[in-house]
Amino acid sequence: MTAFPEWVEPMAATLTQERFTGPEWIFERKFDGIRLLAFKHGQDVRLFSRNRLPQHIPSIVQAIMALPMDDAILDGEVTSRGKVEYHVFDVVWFNGRDVRPLPLEKRRALLSGLPFRPPLHRVASLDDPKPWDRACSEGWEGVIAKRRDSSYEHRRSPHWLKMKCETTQEFVVGGFTDPQGGRVGLGALLGGHYIPRQVSGSPDGESKDEPDDFVFAGKVGTGFDTKLLLDLRARLDGLEVAKTPFTKAVGLPRLRAHWVRPEIVVQVAFIEWTVHGKLRHSRLLAVHP
Repeated sequence: MTAFPEWVEPMAATLTQERFTGPEWIFERKFDGIRLLAFKHGQDVRLFSRNRLPQHIPSIVQAIMALPMDDAILDGEVTSRGKVEYHVFDVVWFNGRDVRPLPLEKRRALLSGLPFRPPLHRVASLDDPKPWDRACSEGWEGVIAKRRDSSYEHRRSPHWLKMKCETTQEFVVGGFTDPQGGRVGLGALLGGHYIPRQVSGSPDGESKDEPDDFVFAGKVGTGFDTKLLLDLRARLDGLEVAKTPFTKAVGLPRLRAHWVRPEIVVQVAFIEWTVHGKLRHSRLLAVHP
């Protein structure tokens, strides 16, 4: 008989910018909380963070202790907005049995048979045609797509994919990079936006006569198909100039970079702005005429 484990490395999801559904995938809400693994062995219940740091949450300990099984390891997310809640989405050990090799659907079936009571909550699957749209409209962090047949892996797995809610904004193309490997057309667009130029001594700090600064916002390298890559390269080649049009260009690539007149406007989705004012996880949505 396999010994009850002292620890299991939690399975992690891989961030994706793709948006898709399919019968082989289950979608769940992504909670903005702290990963929590719960180990029940007889009447002993221990809680750990993803980094194996012990957690002291008596209400969760008591609720797990009351569950009708001898031992189990539960995986989920704990939130504490107003009240503590443990959102359980997986089980990796159940009544003396290592269930990590089982497909996700069967592990979820084990969870469905447990009489959870608050603060324990079973994470439900989402049936929306575009669950990521629901996530953003309801103010969630995003959704997790999980393959129905996935086993529980101790790594960041491509069988669990997280789709975070995005912000969209228009940017002006000021350059592009050459493609590498088997890619054609271009590597990435170099996008920017305009802000009023700051002038010391001005009452409001802004110059009324000087042109606005064209600020480099980051690279946009996903969201293209082959036809768009080739079409954009043809348009950009006709706009190429010798010098960068960006007037504020921290982090601007210098190798394999080309500069263009800032005439093409693109719609871009991204997760957030970094502390350095750059786009995080950007993807192209549309090129405006």
